[in-house]
Amino acid sequence: MERRVLVHAPRGRDALVVQRVVEQMGLTAVVCGSHDELLARMSEGAAAALLTEEALLGLPEEPLHAWLTAQPSWSDFPFIVLATREARSMRALAMMQTLGNVVVLERPVHTQTLARATDAAVRQRRRQYATRMHLQQLEDARAEVERLNAQLEERITARTHELASANDRLMAEIAERERAQAALLQVQKMEAIGRLTGGIAHDFNNLLHVVNMNLDLLGRVSKEAKVGEIVGRAKGAVGKGSRLTGQLLSFARNQSLLPRLTDVNALIEGVRDLVSVSVGPQVQVLLVLADTPCWAVLDANQLEMAVLNMAVNARDAMPSGGTLRIETALRRDPGSELPPGEYVSVSVNDTGTGIAPHVLAKVFDPFFTTKPVGSGTGLGLSQVYGFAKQSGGLAFVRSQEGEGTCVEMLFPASAERAVAETMPATAEAAAAEQGHHRVLVVEDDAEVRRAIVESLGLLGYAVTEAADGDSGLAALARATPDLMLVDYAMPGMNGAEFIGRAREAVGRIPVVLATGYADMAEVGRVLGTQRILIKPFDISTLATTVRQALVSGAPVS
Repeated sequence: MERRVLVHAPRGRDALVVQRVVEQMGLTAVVCGSHDELLARMSEGAAAALLTEEALLGLPEEPLHAWLTAQPSWSDFPFIVLATREARSMRALAMMQTLGNVVVLERPVHTQTLARATDAAVRQRRRQYATRMHLQQLEDARAEVERLNAQLEERITARTHELASANDRLMAEIAERERAQAALLQVQKMEAIGRLTGGIAHDFNNLLHVVNMNLDLLGRVSKEAKVGEIVGRAKGAVGKGSRLTGQLLSFARNQSLLPRLTDVNALIEGVRDLVSVSVGPQVQVLLVLADTPCWAVLDANQLEMAVLNMAVNARDAMPSGGTLRIETALRRDPGSELPPGEYVSVSVNDTGTGIAPHVLAKVFDPFFTTKPVGSGTGLGLSQVYGFAKQSGGLAFVRSQEGEGTCVEMLFPASAERAVAETMPATAEAAAAEQGHHRVLVVEDDAEVRRAIVESLGLLGYAVTEAADGDSGLAALARATPDLMLVDYAMPGMNGAEFIGRAREAVGRIPVVLATGYADMAEVGRVLGTQRILIKPFDISTLATTVRQALVSGAPVS
């Protein structure tokens, strides 16, 4: 029932046309002949309701309003209304406002537009049902904890009469169990929120990718200076949105590190605005960057997250405002805890209340926090410490009460210098000369796939496209391409699984994995590398990556 779409269009052939479009999408269409039947079907369960404007005006307002207001907190039932182009009456507008989550399509409606709107409504409803499941799981866990607490209290009451001398030990055990149970519930809640956040960020990232690549195409098609200026501003906004989705995806899952040669000074300068927004106007942010270049092999995204995490902690330690100073430096004497050598230092200093000596030794412990339940998981500084250790370095905390705190991370410095991976001026022309190269694009999102296919066509490649893993394997059976460009998050068969099966069928051909949301451990096992092409990317980056993959003849991802 949760996959069916309710159709209420009592006049003409509208109901039959809509039913045919919905069923072609693989969904179940239920045509409701009356208002009462529609409300009854909605109460049973459905993914969305699609009705005409005249049918909406015929709905009884009181039963509809009662049903909408009786929805549980996780539910915001989606409606699609097929409206006419004529001016709407006040009653029609009031009815649409009553529906709340409504999409209005003016007739005549193209079947593809109707299918897209229906697909968006069904996917939205599916996320609501997922949220319902997570909330139910939390409620079940809470009920189980309460049941266990009740049983524990009964045992304590019974034993108190017999073992009065053991009462203190039992009370201490109760307090510890309650703390652990509260921590468990908090982690479960954060996990549920993380899953929801990850799904939303993934969809938003795909939208950003389509916008970014189409802006790039527009900039290449039009040579007008004004168009270039507008495209530049729009791409700047896309970049900000991309950084936001990156933060959301990092929050949503435990991602593997992607160590790359990184200019630490440039990275810290790049997060200045994000740090300033995170700490608020009461905190002054100062950057003190080293005069000499600071290069290290590390995961740039995780370093950004670590700096932001420490900045937020510093803000909480300065409730009345203060100064936050972020410094970079090269250190040649790391101390006895690290091997001798040159290290890049990143330190975050605040003028806050400081940390008490008895707390200082515990700040890197997992789940340790001085914040109340619901204000922090206790994982922030432990993740900072784990990231520094996993990158070959270490993290330290120095603090005195009333004099502020300094958290410092050390990373092994690299003697290499980053070489800009940009194609020469004639690189795209050279790529265009490779028109005989065949590229297979496997991407489930139609708009993203279209943008990539058009970009590769502009670069001179012969492109075959597939909407999922099964279609991609069928295309491989017809002809073996010179390179595959594969998305990771696809229904049925993800990108890593597809690449494994494709290599079993045609051998080790070059692969580019384009994604913004991937299980990097699984990708590394399949591809033998932990590098990926992160969405949203532009045409130049796409051209560089594809060209390098074809030239090297090895998988690039």
